[in-house]
Amino acid sequence: MSAQNPFSLSGRTALVVGASRGIGLAIARGMAEAGARTILAARSMHALNSEAEALRSRGLLAEALEMDVSDMESVRAVAEQLPAVDILANIAGMNIRKPFENFTAAEYDLLLRTNLEGLVWLTQKVGSAMIARKSGGKIIFIGSLTSVLGLPYVSIYGITKSALAGLTRLLAAEWGRHDIQVNCIAPGMILTDLNRAVWERPEMHAWLTGAQSLPRMGRPEDLAPLAVFLSGPGSDYITGQTIAVDGGFTTTARWPFEPA
Repeated sequence: MSAQNPFSLSGRTALVVGASRGIGLAIARGMAEAGARTILAARSMHALNSEAEALRSRGLLAEALEMDVSDMESVRAVAEQLPAVDILANIAGMNIRKPFENFTAAEYDLLLRTNLEGLVWLTQKVGSAMIARKSGGKIIFIGSLTSVLGLPYVSIYGITKSALAGLTRLLAAEWGRHDIQVNCIAPGMILTDLNRAVWERPEMHAWLTGAQSLPRMGRPEDLAPLAVFLSGPGSDYITGQTIAVDGGFTTTARWPFEPA
């Protein structure tokens, strides 16, 4: 018998939450290209319909689904109409950058609803259905560098992303007996619409050159292959992990010294 393609998602249904742009869209495209029936979920139906149609025009399986993860009623309504989902990729999120002492209660509530609470309850619903079907499943969270280390001016965002890394470990421990693998991807300095203004500053690029071994910004497409792998049969013995895709930021640094 030939070895199974570790990246093949043929015959699987993937729900990608936060799929209208950036990292979520890149992952949705990757899953569709790997053969999954891919449900692109987000608030922006215009963008979702356009992207789903583009995938279908290439002969891939894709559809759009409206959902606002910051609205618990929206999450509940979506969970009730979902088909059998084999892969759940939780990518939706937002950020507010400011000193911790200046955050308001409203900003705190918005970040927790969007980045954590909605994903928690959606995962509960989708995971419960996976358990009931007794056919296993894959769950992927998108964390951040703040899942594994501290950075200034993103404290509330970091609370949510640290919680997702913790939930990854806890659900992996609890749902492993149901053949459900749960993992988290921690992106590094990935250029997206959400942080483009930050990276327009030349001093940021000068700093990055010394901060990691690969002296360039990452792209959303740099994350998609790992997400596909963690969704496929090649990752059946990998669970509870937070894996950084960060150009070496969490493990390396560069300095100007060169040996004589």
